[in-house]
Amino acid sequence: MLTASRLFAALITSASLAPGLALAEKLVIPDPNYASGRATAFAVKGIIEEALGLEVETVPVASVPVVWEAMSRGTGEVDIWTETWLPNQSAPKTKYADEEKLVTVGEKSFPAVQGYCVPKAAAEKHNIRSVFDLANPEIAALFDSDGNGKGEVWIGPQGWLSTNIETIRARDYGFAEFFELQSTDEAIATAGLDAAVKADRAWLGYCYGPHQNFAIYDLVLLQEPAHDPANFVIVQPDQDPDWQAKSHVASAYPETTVHISWSANLATRDPALVTLLQNIQLSADDVNKWSLEIINGKDPNEVVKPWIEANAAQIAAWTAQ
Repeated sequence: MLTASRLFAALITSASLAPGLALAEKLVIPDPNYASGRATAFAVKGIIEEALGLEVETVPVASVPVVWEAMSRGTGEVDIWTETWLPNQSAPKTKYADEEKLVTVGEKSFPAVQGYCVPKAAAEKHNIRSVFDLANPEIAALFDSDGNGKGEVWIGPQGWLSTNIETIRARDYGFAEFFELQSTDEAIATAGLDAAVKADRAWLGYCYGPHQNFAIYDLVLLQEPAHDPANFVIVQPDQDPDWQAKSHVASAYPETTVHISWSANLATRDPALVTLLQNIQLSADDVNKWSLEIINGKDPNEVVKPWIEANAAQIAAWTAQ
């Protein structure tokens, strides 16, 4: 979990802050443990610092539900969340934004993709095209790297709401019984993907973009039935202990978009900041580029700096719209 020393915003002198801020504090943005999330976090951090001169701190994030709960309190534990994936995070959005009005979700967004990925070479070699091909024990055996009789599929790390969705999708697409559903840190999954590609072996996992792996590896998304709301009913564990029985997901994700969210009380603490947040527009192409540089070890602050410098006029305009 987020530690108190890192989670709470440190107090600083009010003279260094914009006049609208009611509290003398740093702004806090979670720094997720995946490259594209780090890219958006540091891009928004840099934009705020460039446009308004505010001090922004990034903190490690334990899980998406923790972020939303902390952001809803409006106490400076988490002020801004740059990785609001919809519909993945529709449950906390409904609770904290739509119903309780404690969080604001920005209207600006950029598109994302989600699905199951297989290295292109393995897909072509074994004629794996669709998610329904995975319900074949002979196909599943191709993904068995430890010889225990079951294939492996990475469904995401603990704490991602999409990981719960993938648990249900594997069941309702009919292949869960032939696979181990692995929920590990993304770095472990990527290491497995890298080893499989180098050994010309099959690998299967949840994938999403923007993501640097689409630039590094030749991956294909498996075919799925088109999104159908009747076949995409997800209940999250914090909504109902019987969430798995009450969920049914047997179609592709709906159109996925990534938004910025923030504590609703920022509207009174700093209206100028909210104006900026409402107008920030990132692109999937830029996030892909930044993600690759971050995964190659470059400091995220330095990764986004050239873009911020090149777009200084646009950033200034965002504060005035």
